[in-house]
Amino acid sequence: MSCIVDAFREEQQIRPLQTEAPSVHLLQPQEEKKWDKFVSACPEATFFHRAGWQAVIQRAFGHKTWFLYAESEGEIQGVLPLAEVKSHLFGHSLSSLPFCVYGGIAAISEPGREVLDRAAQALASRLRVDYLEYRNLKMRHSDWPTKDLYATFRKEISPEIEQNMREIPRKQRAMVRKGIKAGLESVVDEDIERFFSAYSASLHRLGTPVFSKKYFRILKEVFTDDCELMIIIKEGHTVSGVMSFYFRDEVSPYYGGGTSEARDLAGNDFMYWELMRRACERGYKIFDFGRSKHNTGSFDFKKNWGFEPQPLYYEYQLHRSEAMPDHNPLNPKYQLFIKAWRKLPISVANFVGPYIVKNLG
Repeated sequence: MSCIVDAFREEQQIRPLQTEAPSVHLLQPQEEKKWDKFVSACPEATFFHRAGWQAVIQRAFGHKTWFLYAESEGEIQGVLPLAEVKSHLFGHSLSSLPFCVYGGIAAISEPGREVLDRAAQALASRLRVDYLEYRNLKMRHSDWPTKDLYATFRKEISPEIEQNMREIPRKQRAMVRKGIKAGLESVVDEDIERFFSAYSASLHRLGTPVFSKKYFRILKEVFTDDCELMIIIKEGHTVSGVMSFYFRDEVSPYYGGGTSEARDLAGNDFMYWELMRRACERGYKIFDFGRSKHNTGSFDFKKNWGFEPQPLYYEYQLHRSEAMPDHNPLNPKYQLFIKAWRKLPISVANFVGPYIVKNLG
């Protein structure tokens, strides 16, 4: 570890820190509980700062990770989970954190934040990446290029179930009641098969490559009870499914989708209501609907629930690249790919898709 810190200092020509200043370390397996204890208590931290993402990203995608933390007098002052993605198609990046909505530095002191920021920039330079990316909830570098591509949607959950129903705007509330009248039911599942069938069918209709089953199995294995699979069924048949993450007093539906029946039965509308209802019963206080791209159907869907969009600050320090990456379906150059992908047999799409999305981040 000391050689890594020395390399950071050498490449950035940083003078040695004073003894009372935080020092930077790479996370080791025996320190994961200490890391997660800090993340649980740090107001800036999110579910995506948890140490388990290191195992998920390494095991599911084979990407190298650099989980850095700043420590002073034996106490963690800040954490920065980073992953390096190398792709012939999509370039070479160092990001916090690929496959995650949020990331960046989570710190309780400015010295801790600053030393992690310097270390990440030095690491990006040493690795000769195209760019360093932070996925922040707040702007941290006003002089870095940033994207206004995504917004996130977060809302308080009322302690009363019926109050949550009343707070859903009228037209969307009617869709939830349609699902209830259709006789839909929710069940919690431990196996990913039913969820994956609904999720992959939904992405195939959108023309979007899907993650592998292996990825979802690892998520469930690593995060155990904090990663929940809820399936919506009608007369025993799967209609839709969602994988949600729980963190502190928040619930976040992260991966979800429905079969071809879902639209007619209001399966997705009922699914998100059931998740909110169950979270309310369990005492959770925040419903995090996650990110959506501006001017998309999912963006409008979340607004229809009464959620207000909040900006996300995805900041880029350009190294070898001259421009920010633009790997998203709204990019016109991907439209032909999307149309062709929809025409593939779903079995072929599910086989090929994971080889593509592992490099997108």
